[in-house]
Amino acid sequence: MIESSLRHGEPMSVPDPIRPFSRVVRSVAAYGIATALMLVSPLLVFAPASLFHCAMRNGRLAAWTAAIVATGLAGLYFAQVASASGGSQVKLVYSSFIGITLSIAVPSMLAIPLVENRRKFGIVLTFALVCSATGLAMTELIMRAVSFSPYAVQFTDATNLANRMADANRAVAMQSSMGRTALWLLTHSPQVLPAMILLDIALVFILSLMMYGRLSAWRAFAKTRVADSETRRTYLFRNLQLPEWLLFLFVLGGLTPLLSGIAQEIAANVLAIMICLYILQGLAIFRSILVRAGAGYVGGTLGFFLLGMLCLTGIGLVLLAGVGLFDPFFDFRKLNRKDDSHESHTD
Repeated sequence: MIESSLRHGEPMSVPDPIRPFSRVVRSVAAYGIATALMLVSPLLVFAPASLFHCAMRNGRLAAWTAAIVATGLAGLYFAQVASASGGSQVKLVYSSFIGITLSIAVPSMLAIPLVENRRKFGIVLTFALVCSATGLAMTELIMRAVSFSPYAVQFTDATNLANRMADANRAVAMQSSMGRTALWLLTHSPQVLPAMILLDIALVFILSLMMYGRLSAWRAFAKTRVADSETRRTYLFRNLQLPEWLLFLFVLGGLTPLLSGIAQEIAANVLAIMICLYILQGLAIFRSILVRAGAGYVGGTLGFFLLGMLCLTGIGLVLLAGVGLFDPFFDFRKLNRKDDSHESHTD
């Protein structure tokens, strides 16, 4: 009778045995060291997953302890780099450490309750991005207290790079209307630098949530021999669904041509990040279509190759953004229904 009440593919709720305190301490220390190594390396994209998994195994308090250990060790590394750099680079190094802490580590910890409750992929991602944007703003304010602006430095570097690329390709770009449009976008790209930074952070949390879904499934299978399909299904990339209220931000961003000054810059950044997020949602829908069509590895690879070729011409990006934008109205993947039977596929 009890077994019949369980949903198919969902593991039984088996409480964790009481673990010795020394074992918990070793686990937290290991997570702290591993997360610290991620924070100072290209593995930064999986730092949130490490903290999520620590909370799943040891609890929220242990995860906060691991996060403090990780940021402390990362701080020692950045301090060593700053002492070796000297000059004006010292403030830039410290601003990088503060930025990573406030835009990656802290938002990860704040998102743990949502992840534990299996809130939807898009809700967790949106919450993390809001926290990250707040963390980046706090980083700028903290560093301005010591007469340094990390955003100004990044804006200058981005502007110089865009100008060099524009000068190198100006002659070719001016031969067609599409080339002139691309050139205009390139020269104005530094104005949406905050949106591009948030897009990078969005990719960090997307990859980490996908990794966490797999780690939780593996752990559940090791304990009960039944995979945690519910958590894994929640954080599959093809199930990424942004909150519907983001459409209002997209509309507000569309007012960019009608505004001026700082209001126009803010609206332009809002519009840019919304377009990028809806492109990602469109890509998730495309992945879902391939899975439901039964496309295997070869078919999926060929599908993404063709999509990539379309994106090079700009048509693919427009299609993805349009599909992602109208998904709240048409629900292309029928995510409100629990009828996904393709859990053997991977994203």
